[in-house]
Amino acid sequence: MFLQYVLERRSWVVLIVSLQLIHLFIAYVDTALPFSSSLYIVFLSTMVFLLFLIIRYRKEAAFFKQIVTLSDELDLSQLKKPSSPFESIIDDALKEQERMYKQQLHEHQKMLDDEKDHLLSWIHEMKTPLTAMHLIIDRVGEQTLKRQLSYEWLRIHLLLDQQLHHKRFISIENDLYIEEIQLEELIHQEIKALKSWCFQKGIGFDLNLEVATLLSDSKWLSFMIRQLLSNAIKYSERADISIKSYMENGHCQLEIADDGCGISAKDLPRVFDKGFTSTTTHHEHAATGMGLYLTKKVSDSLHIQLSIHSKLGAGTTCHLLFPKKNQLVHLMGM
Repeated sequence: MFLQYVLERRSWVVLIVSLQLIHLFIAYVDTALPFSSSLYIVFLSTMVFLLFLIIRYRKEAAFFKQIVTLSDELDLSQLKKPSSPFESIIDDALKEQERMYKQQLHEHQKMLDDEKDHLLSWIHEMKTPLTAMHLIIDRVGEQTLKRQLSYEWLRIHLLLDQQLHHKRFISIENDLYIEEIQLEELIHQEIKALKSWCFQKGIGFDLNLEVATLLSDSKWLSFMIRQLLSNAIKYSERADISIKSYMENGHCQLEIADDGCGISAKDLPRVFDKGFTSTTTHHEHAATGMGLYLTKKVSDSLHIQLSIHSKLGAGTTCHLLFPKKNQLVHLMGM
């Protein structure tokens, strides 16, 4: 910063150097003035100027160093009081910027909260007509029509559920409740919710659950499994989806495997990116690119290692590696 300070004060330096050169030039031209004495005076005055420059640098740079190291939050409470009129001007300007910044941040946060509350309220209100639609569909006698209506109803339900969890994810840290979960019961509930879709596509399930219970958040884990099962069903046709759990190296592990169309090697590294949809199935307009993105975000919050292995045309396997109990201690305290 010293070099920057000197560059900032270069007009001073140029002035002092110019005066010293003029002094030496006059002493050189005017023989009445001893040149050696003038040289000595120039040397002493230059030393005094350099000392003055260093002292002023230490005094003035301290304030600017604090400004440079300000955090992103623009917290000015740690700034020392300005020691010069110019520093006071800068300090006042920064404080005014801080006030405006915090006011705008508060307004934007309020707008986001209002939008979130409005959307959550709308989603919950949509559940009432959806429930009524489900009851009406149950009374439809023609089975083909009933299955088609059930499938479309389920699509709406899953999209609303995805949006609901997307908005809730913002405050997931305050929403976690780690408890012992009956894994088989949870998976059966999710399969039951998707049964109309499975019937339509001729899909069955092969369950092999060696691990019956595990520790996690039931609501968010249900959401994760629902998204993974939905993907497996969406890209499969008349085949069984395998679900198995087992213990390995002290970790509970869960695998969901299908024999669907699979994922190409070039797409696999991007499946968890927000809004990404497969480059090999552009005809699938129903894909939002949010399901796996949200699933990965939730898995990170639950300290679950989520990975996907797939080969184009040879199916997909989703692997969940759950943390050990001692790794969940801080989450259980939430």
